[in-house]
Amino acid sequence: MSMTRSTQIAFLVAATFFMENLDATVIVTALPEMARSFAIRPVDLSIGMSSYLLAMAAFIPLSGWVADRLGARTTFAAAIAAFTLASLLCGLSYSLETFVVARVMQGISGALMVPVGRLAVLRATEKKDLVRTIGYITVPGLVAPVLGPPVGALMVTHATWPWIFYLNIPFGIIAFIFACYLIDNHRSERRMPFDWTGFILLSGTCVALLAGFEMLGHAAGQSWSGAWTIVAAMLLAVLSVWHLRKAPFPLLKLDALGVQTFRLTFFSGSLYRVCISSLPFLLPLMFQLAFGLSALTAGSLMIAVFAGNLAMKAVTTAVLKRWGFRQVLLLNGWLGVLCIGGCALLEPSTSHELVVAWLFIGGLSRSLQFTAYNNVGFSEISTTGMRDASTLFSMAFQLSMGLGIAVGALILRFAMLLHENVGVETAADFQFAFLLVALLAAVATGASWTLRRDAGASVIQG
Repeated sequence: MSMTRSTQIAFLVAATFFMENLDATVIVTALPEMARSFAIRPVDLSIGMSSYLLAMAAFIPLSGWVADRLGARTTFAAAIAAFTLASLLCGLSYSLETFVVARVMQGISGALMVPVGRLAVLRATEKKDLVRTIGYITVPGLVAPVLGPPVGALMVTHATWPWIFYLNIPFGIIAFIFACYLIDNHRSERRMPFDWTGFILLSGTCVALLAGFEMLGHAAGQSWSGAWTIVAAMLLAVLSVWHLRKAPFPLLKLDALGVQTFRLTFFSGSLYRVCISSLPFLLPLMFQLAFGLSALTAGSLMIAVFAGNLAMKAVTTAVLKRWGFRQVLLLNGWLGVLCIGGCALLEPSTSHELVVAWLFIGGLSRSLQFTAYNNVGFSEISTTGMRDASTLFSMAFQLSMGLGIAVGALILRFAMLLHENVGVETAADFQFAFLLVALLAAVATGASWTLRRDAGASVIQG
């Protein structure tokens, strides 16, 4: 496959990732408007965000087997079509229940779209081009969650919230056409039996973990149920590992976790993403509910993070080549911790210029950290192990995105309880939340000390 075609595939996959990641946070600034439409409280609509990501995490383990059986092109194109239809159903929803069902359908189709698309890119890319190519498909994960709030704000300000989802329809149709043209229908010559036990255990782990945190973040009466659900998730995770290591035909192999660089990205990188993913949920809500800003103003402030993401892209490769993955993950990780914790210093009286400057710096750090984790994770994975590594990475990525929202809602409710607030989110509640999120990010950053100094050197040499 020529490099030109490889680049075209990378851009196509990046476009679908952008559509999928945008829908994770696009409803944030629309939450108050949607809540009035559904006659519920804004924070209760977090389930509309987490259910989408929960469904993605639950069905991602299925993607590798489906792609091997039906072919990469068939799976990828069908997933785009289903995602587009689900977007239409989201816009037509008339209650929280119907909206959640449509979001789950979106999540399931996204679960097949994301890892299969990433695998198509990895198969077409040589190690020496990995940083550049992964950079293309990393951008949507950085940019889309940040652009989501301002896009949602524009829709509710100048139209109605269903148009947030109707925008996906023309993009989905175009992506479907290009997928049919560009992606090879690669499929496995061996017909492996489907590992139902592995699928149930892995999906059960993801669903129970996200559902448990979601329950903890809601009414106090669900606290014990949420705690026990999280315990059940931990037990299912142990059973999943035991089964996948013993099964003759496992749903996916865990060999990639034996590679230190991938293991760091899988565990520490996921925790860091949980922290980062809570910010597009917490910041717009703080700007609207605690600072009294309009949805459009709140969304506009978030563009500063987007600008920081883009600005860093121009120098990311040079920075990684100059200092290496270990030093970048450590030093930049601590800068990211500072940027998250610094959000606790923001007040309703803080000038918008200062807010924009701080969010811009956070965007710079966020972009570099995401790219470093994503590249070092695949830097030492063999070609034969790419399929399972891509599935594991996609599962961890979506799970951490969903947990970011659920953990953000949980910490916010805990702060409200601590401050004895009843139904009213204050600036102090959000400030407390940012400090706790920064603490979690510090734990994730500290783990990078275990990396070798030459980790990932194969993809940044030359």
